[in-house]
Parts: sequence; structure tokens; C-alpha cells
Amino acid sequence: MSAATQTSPVDQTRGTRPARRPASGPSRWRRVRPVVLPIVGLAVGLVFLAPYIVMLLDALRPSSDVLASPATFLPRRWQWDTFGTVLSDTRFLAWLRTSVVVATASTMVVLLVSVPAAYFTGRVRYPGRRLFLLVVLVTQMFSPTALVVGLYREFFELNLVNTYLAIILTNAAFNLAFAIWILQAFFASIPAEVEEAAELDGCGRLATMWRIMLPLTRPGIVTSVIFTFIAAWNEYVVALTLMQDDAKKPLTVGISSYVTGYQQHWDQLFAASLIAVVPVVILFAAIEKHLVGGLTAGSIK
Repeated sequence: MSAATQTSPVDQTRGTRPARRPASGPSRWRRVRPVVLPIVGLAVGLVFLAPYIVMLLDALRPSSDVLASPATFLPRRWQWDTFGTVLSDTRFLAWLRTSVVVATASTMVVLLVSVPAAYFTGRVRYPGRRLFLLVVLVTQMFSPTALVVGLYREFFELNLVNTYLAIILTNAAFNLAFAIWILQAFFASIPAEVEEAAELDGCGRLATMWRIMLPLTRPGIVTSVIFTFIAAWNEYVVALTLMQDDAKKPLTVGISSYVTGYQQHWDQLFAASLIAVVPVVILFAAIEKHLVGGLTAGSIK
């Protein structure tokens, strides 16, 4: 027993209550927490990075070594020119250009449509407002995979198969619901006095939305941008169905051409997959602080 918890005979004779023993669990956790938390964080980080590490090592070994048995973690022979080979491939550059065009255009379409819709829905109370939001939410429940046959039939009738416009419209349509819902919550949370003060200063409805409301909803706009861009960048099924020209395929579809029944360039496939991750990582890192604010906004009232 420690000295702090011992009671003197004098206290016992006086009937005083002995000092309570401090809880050992919390105090022990506070001592080991600076050591345990970084180790746990490092372990979790390695779990998420493990697929990328394997892809990097497979990109740096010959394609025959990828399927060799027994498998080895490190390459038997290092091959350093894989990324240069992929970046000099004109087909890969065309796929990369298509992905950038489709993802950027889809994001812009979503913003152009969702911002006015969310502003009007969030700031104006009109009959059928809740029904409109419910219908918008229902559209989010449909998967492009389930509708791909109908989409192909519709775009075939419009002579839009094998065009960028078909993929851009599809990606924008399936990401519009998320953007409207998150932006209308931001617009609705802004006090009415802000809008009234802008009107007293002579701002019309459009000027108020552009000069006053949009800067206040920047975290929501950033959140919509990053989620729409990533969804359009990673879309596969619709692009596989609608894009038949090899030069117009996005990266998600085009890189599968490295491994076919006639040729198997596993090293180039893994290198192209890693390169395809880079634009999304750069975009995410550039607007990460705004994204965190957008995701946590509204959680505390």
C-alpha cells in the first residue's frame, strides 16, 4: 500500500474516513497513451497503404514476376522504367485526358445546377418543397449499374453513344442529389438577417446569392466538388457501356487494356493505376481543410 493511501492510527481512532485509492486504470492509460496512440495510428495507416505498396512493388518488377510462384514481396528483379513507359504511351495520355475532361465537366454541371436549386430550396418556403427534396433523395438511391441498359438505349436514340456528353450528363445526374441536399442545408442554416441586410444595401436576389451567400457556403461547395469529382473520376460501368472508341475511354476503362487475352502487362497496369490516383490526391490535399469544415458543419447546434 502506498504512503498516500495509508491512514495513521490517530485518524482511525478519530473515526475519519481513509483517503480513497485513486483509480489505477485511467492514470495508467494516461501514461501509456502517448506511446500507444501513435503505434495504433501507424498500424491503421499501414493497413490503408498496404494495397498501394503492393501495387508499387508490382509496378517495379517484370510482368512475368508478378505471377511467378512462389510469390515474393520484393521483386526478384527491379524494373525502374515502367512509369516512364506508361507516361510515354499515347493511349494512356488519351485516357487521362478523357478522365480529366469528364470529371471536371461533370463537377461544373453539378455546381451550375445544384447551387441555384439548393439556394431556392433552402431560403424559400414554397408548396411541395419537402416533396421536391424527397424526389431528389430518391434519385440518389438508384445505381448506375441498374440503369445502364436504359441509359444506353436513351443515349442511342439521341445519337450520343461514344460521346463525352453522355458520360458527363450521367455522372452529373447521379451526383446532383448529394450536392443539392448538402448545399440546401448550408443555405438554410444562414440567418435571415444576413440576407435582409444585403437587400437593404441594394442587392437583388442574384447578387445576394453570388456576393453574400456563396462565400458563406464555401465548405459545402468544396465538399460537393470533391465528392462529385471523385465519383466521376472513378465511374466505370457507364463509361464501359457508352464508350466504344478506345481513344475516348476514361482511365478506369482504358487501363484494363494492359491485361487482355493477348497481352499481359501487369507492371504497366499497376503503374497506370498508381498514376491515376495522383490527381485525386492532389485535389483532396488542396481543399482538405475546407472539406473537413463542410463535413462537420451542422453537427453542432
